[in-house]
Amino acid sequence: RCAPGWADIVAACRPHGSLVIASLDHAGGQGSSAYSQAPLWAPSRVPEVNSREVPKWMEADDITAVVDGFAHATKLAVEADLDGVEINAGQHSLVRQFLSGLTNQRDDAWGQDRMLFARQVIEAVRSSATDRVVGLRLSCDELAPWAGITPEMAPAIAAELVSAGLDYVVVTRGSIYTVEKTRPDFHEPTGFNVEVCRAVRDAVHDTSAQVPIVLQGSIVEVGQAEWALGGYDDPARCDAVEMTRAQIADPDLVAKIAADSVDRIRPCTRCNQTCQVRDARNPIVTCIAEPTSGRETEDPDWYVPAVHPRDVLVMGGGPAGLEAGRVAALRGHRVTIAERGEHLGGLARVAGPNAPLVEWWEREHDVLGTDIRLGTPGEAVDVDERTIVIQATGSDAGPHPYALDPAADVVDVADLRRGTTAVPDEGTIVIFDPIGGPIAVAVAEELGPRAVLVTQDNIAGNELARTGDLAPANTRLAQRGVTIERRTLLREVRSGEVELEDRYSGERRTIACAAVVDCGFRVPTSPVGEAVQIGDAVAPRTIHEAVLEARRAAHAI
Repeated sequence: RCAPGWADIVAACRPHGSLVIASLDHAGGQGSSAYSQAPLWAPSRVPEVNSREVPKWMEADDITAVVDGFAHATKLAVEADLDGVEINAGQHSLVRQFLSGLTNQRDDAWGQDRMLFARQVIEAVRSSATDRVVGLRLSCDELAPWAGITPEMAPAIAAELVSAGLDYVVVTRGSIYTVEKTRPDFHEPTGFNVEVCRAVRDAVHDTSAQVPIVLQGSIVEVGQAEWALGGYDDPARCDAVEMTRAQIADPDLVAKIAADSVDRIRPCTRCNQTCQVRDARNPIVTCIAEPTSGRETEDPDWYVPAVHPRDVLVMGGGPAGLEAGRVAALRGHRVTIAERGEHLGGLARVAGPNAPLVEWWEREHDVLGTDIRLGTPGEAVDVDERTIVIQATGSDAGPHPYALDPAADVVDVADLRRGTTAVPDEGTIVIFDPIGGPIAVAVAEELGPRAVLVTQDNIAGNELARTGDLAPANTRLAQRGVTIERRTLLREVRSGEVELEDRYSGERRTIACAAVVDCGFRVPTSPVGEAVQIGDAVAPRTIHEAVLEARRAAHAI
């Protein structure tokens, strides 16, 4: 069923000089029988981590069928005129499952030689793609040294598999037990595969096979990519660099490099909020700061020049205001941004990983020559009746869902992040988190053993499952010594203590604390006249909605 779509992609990309490579995969025991209504196939009976489903141990006929399936898929790719195929032996891959002692516990030929299945697949694909590129995506560190593929083992594995007929290898990491480590968020350092990639490259090139080795792994900055490729006095760590999220964040990344405009590349902050499919709620891969990624055939040209340039006042210099002003200015309007505070960016500047995105907006407005007025409420700017006013004034703290003693010390997390208030230097700090997102978790991490995180959910940071940070976040909380009050409601805050309630049993108890950090829901700021409201001024949500509504408002002028 992929062939017609592949052919369409070839037709779209080949005129630009691009190679188009099809990814060939079989999820094996990491799949789901919900779609096929048939048992999963895997090397051994290792339960799937998330669903706990036990797969079927593959028999010889099953293995033959899968190898033949790879060959048939390759023929379809050739018929669709693709330039080649890439076999997945990385995350969620049956090929990797045969290579690894974590999932291959067989005692037959495919267990005694764990590379046998991979060689059979490569050889079958090679025979069906004699004049095309054949690549391999290889997990070189399963992060499970007790039985999995390790960085020390990977170079020899790669060198042997290259000899079976490969034209390139992409170095990745991750296993059945470390799904979140394949494309981690900003809590992990960038370029985490650099050293193992260099080791694989050295091993493969030592065999006289000058096969390109491709670096993958949170490479989102052009400078780091250039460094990894080597040059001047730096040795090469790889022969090519895969930059996925970076090009979702800015589809013009390559064009801007070619135009020597690297500073204008929209940064990827590795927030993982919308750039990976986790469930049916986000079936389209996109970006919080570039919402047209994934919707290129649906969205309008946001930057079409305005027929009649207008004066535009943007009230608020957070993400929504900065994007509305940027798009309006690019369309030719005369833009003024009035920000009540002394800095642009709102909470995005001081909370979370998106400060580089705010800095990018600032650079863009410098280039555009936008009239930016800091320390100026929007209401203080003189405008006439023809001026278009866009309100992007953000949100305020919502009402407290608990009883509050006037003498109690309750700190709004937004004020804490802005630095306009602080928690006491000593004593326990209760962090109230009715949302289950990253904000409260980050505060708790910083406070460590002083923190008591109160959540109504069965696990801290419940909503972090969408970004892949749920398990890592709870690991970090445990390592920092944070106390977590699960299935718990905050009922009353008094001076020096809080009253908690078990949401299931209704049992109440009191714990002592020096202060409470409220990370609860927020409400929009009050409407201003006839202004067009966008972002949190409509309803407090994420940067993604703020940017999208900003573009719509600027495009409508």
